Amino acid sequence: MTNIKDGASYAPSADIEPVVAPGEFKFAAAFLDHGHILGQCNGLCDAGAELTKVFEPDPERLAWFLERFPQAQAVASFDEILGDDSIELVAAAAVPDRRAGIGLQVLKSGKDYFTDKSPFTTLDQLSDVKHTVAETGRKYLVYYAERLHNDAAWMAGELIADGAIGRVLQVVNLAPHRLAASTRPDWFFRKSSYGGILTDIGSHQVEQFLTYTGCADATVNFARVENFNNPDYPELEDFGEMSLTADNGASFYSRVDWYTPEGLPTWGDGRTFIVGTLGTLELRKYLDVARKAPSSLLISVNGESVQERECLNQSGFPFFGQMILDCMHRTENAMTQAHCFKAAELSLIAQQMADKNR
Repeated sequence: MTNIKDGASYAPSADIEPVVAPGEFKFAAAFLDHGHILGQCNGLCDAGAELTKVFEPDPERLAWFLERFPQAQAVASFDEILGDDSIELVAAAAVPDRRAGIGLQVLKSGKDYFTDKSPFTTLDQLSDVKHTVAETGRKYLVYYAERLHNDAAWMAGELIADGAIGRVLQVVNLAPHRLAASTRPDWFFRKSSYGGILTDIGSHQVEQFLTYTGCADATVNFARVENFNNPDYPELEDFGEMSLTADNGASFYSRVDWYTPEGLPTWGDGRTFIVGTLGTLELRKYLDVARKAPSSLLISVNGESVQERECLNQSGFPFFGQMILDCMHRTENAMTQAHCFKAAELSLIAQQMADKNR
């Protein structure tokens, strides 16, 4: 069984003003293979959505989920969710190579879909989903949690949108993760299931780059993946890196890995460095190492001052409320479908390049 509690630190609840009245927006959860489902459901419920049903074939995972969300009714088949006209959205965190197929079922049933990242493990899956989105008019939404459910990362985006550091020239993302191999399910170590480290963790990083630079597309310049230190898991990639150049000239570098030391008090010391024409930002997303944990620290520098701001539990995670309203009104204020797909596409292209270079 997957440890469903993995990833819970992505999703601290904050005091959020609901965007809908009780019962106005109903959703279901299904396929709880990754612990990120906790963050997905927390975010939606905090913003006012009502979780009504859940489907999960593993009894232990289902029992744990119902302890956290007792309001959800467990159903015996996924078809019971697909056939319920009162449900407007399905949130799922299936094994990565199954996410697209499940999403196609949801879209064709007339509902919107909110999947954990990575949303695809192949470009063919992306193509199929693009076609079905165009055909059905439904939304295929992705939980890119490292920006959407992190206070400093979200508030950095707000500062950039307000022009605080001018035009963004470069983004550097460092994303170490703790392997904790003994807690991982078998699929975690099968490349056909997880898709590769750049497809998986890297999709988070590319999404941030697209957001902070405001670009619509980019070129992959360089990509590499390795298994440096895990011979017992030959299909695991424990290290990856990539470089991209945006269509507006901005540059990007990211390193992703499974090398967080056991002594660190959280799963990873994620950092983002952003250079603009008028200033810089540094994000220490999950802790201020050797000083404070948990923490979500934002350090800004411009022509007048240096400011250090503790953002933990300060943003209110607006994405979830925006997403609910987008589903209700068929708008794209939380995230455009094109942006959502492009982040996945570029990470898949980077993974392909890295695979060819091995």
